[in-house]
Amino acid sequence: MASNSKENKNNVLLIVESPAKAKTIEKYIGAGYTVEASMGHLIDLPKSRMAVDVDHDFLPEYITVRGKAKILKNLMQKAKKVDKIMLASDNDREGEAISYHIKNALEKKYPKLKFERIVFNEITPRAIHDSVANPRDLDLTKIDAQKARRVLDRLVGYNLSPLLWSKVKNGLSAGRVQSVALKLICEREKAVEAFIPEEYWSITAHLEKGKKHFPADLAEYAGAKPTLRSKADAEKIIAAVKDQPFAVADIRKTEKVIKAKAPFTTSKLQQTAANRLSFTSRKTMQIAQQLYEGINLGESRVGLITYMRTDSTRVAAVALEEARDFIGKHYPGGLPEQAAVYGVAQGAQDAHEAIRPTYVGNTPEGIREHLTPDQYKLYAVIWEQFVSSQMKPAKTVTQTVDIRAGEALFRASDTKTVEEGFYKAMKLLLPKDKKKPLPALAVGDELICREFAPEQHFTSGPSRYTDASIVKTLEELGIGRPSTYAPIISVLLDRYYVLRKNKQLVPTQLGRIISDILASSFPEILDVGFTAEMEKKLDRIEDNKEEWVRMLRDFYAPFKSKVDSVMHSLESMKGILDEKTDFTCEKCGRPMVKKLGRFGYFLACSGFPECKNTRAVPLADCPRDGCGGKVIARRKAGGRGREFYGCTNYPTCDFFTHFKPIEMKCPECGKFLVEKADKKRGTYKVCINPDCSYLHAEEGATLAPPADENEGDNGNGTGEGFN
Repeated sequence: MASNSKENKNNVLLIVESPAKAKTIEKYIGAGYTVEASMGHLIDLPKSRMAVDVDHDFLPEYITVRGKAKILKNLMQKAKKVDKIMLASDNDREGEAISYHIKNALEKKYPKLKFERIVFNEITPRAIHDSVANPRDLDLTKIDAQKARRVLDRLVGYNLSPLLWSKVKNGLSAGRVQSVALKLICEREKAVEAFIPEEYWSITAHLEKGKKHFPADLAEYAGAKPTLRSKADAEKIIAAVKDQPFAVADIRKTEKVIKAKAPFTTSKLQQTAANRLSFTSRKTMQIAQQLYEGINLGESRVGLITYMRTDSTRVAAVALEEARDFIGKHYPGGLPEQAAVYGVAQGAQDAHEAIRPTYVGNTPEGIREHLTPDQYKLYAVIWEQFVSSQMKPAKTVTQTVDIRAGEALFRASDTKTVEEGFYKAMKLLLPKDKKKPLPALAVGDELICREFAPEQHFTSGPSRYTDASIVKTLEELGIGRPSTYAPIISVLLDRYYVLRKNKQLVPTQLGRIISDILASSFPEILDVGFTAEMEKKLDRIEDNKEEWVRMLRDFYAPFKSKVDSVMHSLESMKGILDEKTDFTCEKCGRPMVKKLGRFGYFLACSGFPECKNTRAVPLADCPRDGCGGKVIARRKAGGRGREFYGCTNYPTCDFFTHFKPIEMKCPECGKFLVEKADKKRGTYKVCINPDCSYLHAEEGATLAPPADENEGDNGNGTGEGFN
């Protein structure tokens, strides 16, 4: 934009949300513009009360957000010196509401000021100049949709939370969408706990042709798929075929065409970052925000990706043209005749493009020196996904070889990529081929069997949710929106309703109690169909197809009636959660009571507040014969580090395990079970006793800890150290 234009001679205040974004835009906008950041919402509902007048069309009572008065005052002072305000917050419901409230606040003091709304999907000179040249008015329907969501969540939260305070304990809270997500996590946990794995075995033959070795797995025996329930079953088949000649009976080749995936939506980016990079949803969105708002590339500051909150796979025509030019120069054999167009999912708002690099020429390796390691990884997967989405498919050929040995049929396979296609643009996202190629084989070839390898397995039960899988489930069910997936998980973690263990989301005892109360008392509120329908109604408000006050009125009357009814009928659980125990306070001699706190159950002296002694709850009997101690949770001195579980009789008894006892005793030996997890078997249960065969893999387990790991607290759960 020319600096001597009439527009630039007038002072313009351009207001964005974050300082990083302001800093990037300042590099592009030219003279005559002052760029300031609002730091998100300046005007919102107060935290201390509901602040919604339900008797007068749900009128919200907005105030200046605590701690933001100084920012608003600064904008007032800047506005005094300009002729026009350009509101440039994010192009979504929250961004529209931020601009709306800023406009109202400034307009009251300076009624003659001119206001314009500008939006952009990427922070580049081209996008900024285009948006400044094409301002629009505020989108009132989008503002109504945000207002409806904000008020709806306030009505639910500020009615359910007091109910929990009254019936369970003070300080608890409940949210509309988060409670549904918690219910899903709790239901999955119940399925995980109820599952009992069953043992089965497989047989692998290690074969040789010439000097080349390869494995083949038993696929059939006596014309049927084998069912091997024990090691004896496997050894019986091995004995029957070990002296039989091995020969190739059949070879089949199957060609597969693999199409590239669409550019990322928010949910797909979070899923990929979780699976490929081990990023939490919160971390993914924080890094994506940095890439969007701008990174210093030497002397220039550049927004590297488009807006990161989107449910669309749509790509602008200019970006498609740029991508095809890049592919034609760098991967000429991978350029298709026409650009790929991906369909938008049903129910998607399609307000923004897909997440893509702003300049394809900024390759991950080309700008790596300017990025942190995590920024590089996330930018690389975004760049690879976008560029590959506009390339030809890849082709693979899978060779399957059947090998006959008496009544047994063994099978081996390998897969080769015959046409790289879009794989050429991939590095971090490139599929990993774990199988080694087979030697050259022909039907009738005789093979030498060097050894048989029987292997024990256990059936896998349902998997706990991870960040990736809960986001996928919420999206499929129509619950939440791109901007809410990460906050939903964060809220559950922050409230300690859910823990993250081994990348899995595990409900705490507190979370399960809250979920059970809400699910039984308000089944319609926690119904996934109802929640998804509320999201659709918010979308219809934004599309000007539904009136927000009417939607809230239809919801609130029956909801409030149900809350009042439950408040009257639900028995108080205060005190019920406190369990009497046989333990005695070592400080005053009074009985200890089992209480539920924010971080789970603990033992507290019944003489509180005179005696404030607390200690950890015993989780199981010590498995050491004759010990008589209890297993409790501990941490190293100072209360930091990984939690572990040890005997209260330490140092007399040095039992130690990193695996938490579960409320299930072994049906064979009576000792407790623990839950383990590894890449090979996933999550599984096992008896703590190494001399017991129940659910054990052949290598067994150990009761005793490594000598250098046996350190922790003094056995009473206080984390003060052993010495």
